[in-house]
Amino acid sequence: MAALIVETLRRNRLLAVIGFAHVALFLVFIVASFLDPTQILGVNRWLKPMKFAISIAIFTITMAWLLSYLEQSYRAVSVISGIVAVTMSGEIVLITMQALRGVRSHFNQDSPLDMAVFSAMGILILTNTVAAGYAWILFLLRPATIGAAQLSGVRHGLIVFVLASLIGAVMAGRGAHSVGVDDGGPGLPIVNWSTSGGDLRVAHFAGMHALQALPLLGWILDRRRTTGGRRWVQLSALAFTAVTTLLTIQAFAGRSLLALD
Repeated sequence: MAALIVETLRRNRLLAVIGFAHVALFLVFIVASFLDPTQILGVNRWLKPMKFAISIAIFTITMAWLLSYLEQSYRAVSVISGIVAVTMSGEIVLITMQALRGVRSHFNQDSPLDMAVFSAMGILILTNTVAAGYAWILFLLRPATIGAAQLSGVRHGLIVFVLASLIGAVMAGRGAHSVGVDDGGPGLPIVNWSTSGGDLRVAHFAGMHALQALPLLGWILDRRRTTGGRRWVQLSALAFTAVTTLLTIQAFAGRSLLALD
């Protein structure tokens, strides 16, 4: 673990610090959830900051590693790193602030302040998505010190991530993540995805984590010198896209992830 931390810091100090700070926040929110029983929409108010903290940690640490392969694009990498650091830090600050106030952070139109907070969060996420899209363009056009299969994994992972981010925009436009039921109903443990209706967060989650899965698959295939490694990555990217699409359709049909009928 110490070697992983040192290597991540070497690759991209800014994003490494942001990522590991969010790991620490994740642990703080876990403790807070045991000490404070206050609920928002039927769940502990620290659950959402907890989930976002670990999600941001995974994303920023992933980007720290991936961007390090663009060794000839120092200025562009610095810009992307700065944008990711600012937007993700701003996001967790706003989510934590709303949790402290005991109100929803997402889709909250209850007061001018709540509307302003949610609008600011939307701007931050949109900016971060644009930065990820810029990284995708760099990996398409600039030299990268990376194996062929892993490069394919990074390219496909970034574009699936960007497309999955659009599901977040759909949720914001609808003012809810649930379909057919109100937000805040019965849900799966921890993730709280609806078990009584559709939930767009499932597809959002699946698509965004292609950013970790596809580059990792490419790295494994390169390490094993697998014949046709790039083709396997491309097929896996298609599978991720298909699954994300099917989960989106299922959610809009008002069916939960575990619906069997």
